Amino acid sequence: MTEYGENRIGPGARIFEPVTLGFPSRERLGSSSFPGVTIGKDAVIRSGTVLYCDVVIGDGFQCGHGVLIREHTTIGDRVAVGTGTIIEGFTTIGDDVRMQSLVFVPTNTVIGNSVFLGPHAVLTNDRYPPTGKPELRGPILEDGAVIGANATVLPGITIGEGAVVAAGAVVTADVPPRTMAVGVPARIRDLPGVYRP
Repeated sequence: MTEYGENRIGPGARIFEPVTLGFPSRERLGSSSFPGVTIGKDAVIRSGTVLYCDVVIGDGFQCGHGVLIREHTTIGDRVAVGTGTIIEGFTTIGDDVRMQSLVFVPTNTVIGNSVFLGPHAVLTNDRYPPTGKPELRGPILEDGAVIGANATVLPGITIGEGAVVAAGAVVTADVPPRTMAVGVPARIRDLPGVYRP
């Protein structure tokens, strides 16, 4: 394990080599002492994972191989992050979130509790790349949202509580709570019966 900064690892953690903890962000390069990563109890961190400095992760975290989590990210309890997933910095993730393999989460994204992201789901934060104008702003995924495989969600979009984005959809406008977004560009439909209580 390669460590930078001052890392704190909770009891019961299983870390499989090679893993990098507390990798310095640009603002921390050259510093001799800085906050590394804080990880709660009972984590499982698989080989190839890189966790940057100023990352705080709750209890029961687990990740696949080759995960990258950038600086100033906060992750709640019982979160699972799939192999090859990238979570850029300044992101907040709630409790009981499940991300499948190869998900991309950009800077300035907010993900609520009990959210599911299917494989290859892509969230974006730059409406007119590569300008960065207006300010980079990732999506907001409210509690219980479901994002299907290969779906793309554009910058600043809100996916409402309990809403579903179908596989392969391209979401260009907010999705109201407890509805479904389907197609390219996505159109709003009623949820299928399987998602209703």
